[in-house]
Amino acid sequence: MKKESVKNQDKKSKVTMASAFRTIIWPRRKLVFIGLILIVISRLASLVLPWKSKELLDVVIPNKDFELLKYLLIIVGLAILVQAVTSFLLTKILSVQAQYLISELRAQVQKKVLSLPIRFFDNTKSGALVSRIMTDVEGVRNLIGTGLVQMVGGTITAVISLVLLIKISPSMTLFVLAPVSIFGMVALKAFKYIRPIFRKRGVINAEVTGRLTETLAGVRVIKAFNAEVQENKIFEEGVNRLFLNVKKSLTATALMTSSSSFLLGIASTGIMGIGGYKIMSGDLTVGDFLSFTLLLGFMIAPIVQMSNIGSQLTEALAGLDRTEELMNMTTEEEELNRTIELKNIRGDIKFENVSFAYEENKEVLHGITFDAPKGSVTALVGSSGSGKSTIAGLVATFLNPQAGKISIDEYDLSKVNLSSYRKNLGVVLQDEFLFEGTIRENILFPRPNASEEQLQSAVKAAYVNEFTDRFEYGLDTLIGERGVKLSGGQRQRIAIARAILADPKIIILDEATSNLDNESEALIQKSLTELMKGRTTFVIAHRLTTIKKANQILVIENGKIAERGNHDELIAKEGRYFDLFTYQSRI
Repeated sequence: MKKESVKNQDKKSKVTMASAFRTIIWPRRKLVFIGLILIVISRLASLVLPWKSKELLDVVIPNKDFELLKYLLIIVGLAILVQAVTSFLLTKILSVQAQYLISELRAQVQKKVLSLPIRFFDNTKSGALVSRIMTDVEGVRNLIGTGLVQMVGGTITAVISLVLLIKISPSMTLFVLAPVSIFGMVALKAFKYIRPIFRKRGVINAEVTGRLTETLAGVRVIKAFNAEVQENKIFEEGVNRLFLNVKKSLTATALMTSSSSFLLGIASTGIMGIGGYKIMSGDLTVGDFLSFTLLLGFMIAPIVQMSNIGSQLTEALAGLDRTEELMNMTTEEEELNRTIELKNIRGDIKFENVSFAYEENKEVLHGITFDAPKGSVTALVGSSGSGKSTIAGLVATFLNPQAGKISIDEYDLSKVNLSSYRKNLGVVLQDEFLFEGTIRENILFPRPNASEEQLQSAVKAAYVNEFTDRFEYGLDTLIGERGVKLSGGQRQRIAIARAILADPKIIILDEATSNLDNESEALIQKSLTELMKGRTTFVIAHRLTTIKKANQILVIENGKIAERGNHDELIAKEGRYFDLFTYQSRI
């Protein structure tokens, strides 16, 4: 297990702007190109005002040329209109595309997450995954949205403004470039410092969200044990860690902002002095000075704006780093060469000297060997932690053996395509999961397109109608999150109806009757008998009275098969099974 973890760690990559350009921006190059054209038009239109200001002060006003004044006003007005239209089109085209990309990426990440092995989910909080799927990809809006395009447009504006500034006064321009260059170096340093902070923020945010999700799901346990205070404390500690992380990034951002204000303030002060001196000396006209001042703003504003956009791009890349980690993880199908497609299976399961460990060098199963022929019932009994559920997990392909071989119809299960196998599998768990919605939706989950006749047949077979007939809305009754509005027995019967509708060839019943009262258990035993007919069934049960008719009973102790046989044979042996059965009978 550690080797696989290391393997996934090695796959972690730091997303660069080049890789982001190749995978995200380049496939959408047409839209980005349109955006660039629009931003260039917008920036050129914005330069009309400072360009015509010189003409206003140096030509129109001194000569009292009213016709030229009208002409200037029309040109400036049209330029402002062009800016407004291009700005609207930029938002409409690129911002909408950015949001579409976010939804597309979320779907891809969610699809990838669902393809990961069960052990990944055992070690990861569901709330943390929700955060990674929903939040980490949001930063890409700054790559495809107006952020990157504005950065390019700002660069174009700054370069054009710089050329015009040099044309007006090379000495004043040279004076301005010194503080601007210093600011650029400060910004680059800050970005390198900020990126790890943004990356860490994603981790903290996922942890806090994960804990909050757990807290809300377990609110009954929290209230039952009067544990609100400690849960509040844990959450407060989490949001405080998030605050400290944000505080660090704000400090770096504040440093950039204050340094830009200080350095650009020095530049402005110097320009006032130099410009005033040049005007009084006759080397510069008032119109030139006004144009220079306005153009200076057009050169500096994009640079300041680029520092903000740079922060957004840094945040986007940090989020993509974490998204890339998930996308690089090995899926269930990729772990082994699963190339065998099962068509019509019989359901013969065979374990040959199978061993399994959750942690390296800590085996929980040792050399398990048994046959479960088509249509047979195999019961797994034993004390808690003996390995019963692990065997069931191996049959369900939730786990893969470290040694030995499991076969289905003589095919090596480790080489079988999981989808082709699992569509023949039905599972009823001890703590069965129901989705928020109606009873009908939960039963139809494995076969959404099943007919009403098939649905009703499953409902009756699992005796679900025994309680839904008393509900006002019947099968369309809303059951709440995880079926909280139903009793344990009712939830279990819905789960069994779901398995019956799936019509599987192989069934795993993990403590399927554990949540039922005696009356419900009697009803369910009848439906389970029908469900198990002609199907290979694995039953894990603490109530040994429910498995008397099993074809074979495997007594699992310390990860090994201690005894095997049918009920009568094991009772006659007077071994471990006899002890368990007689003990329960006395109770």
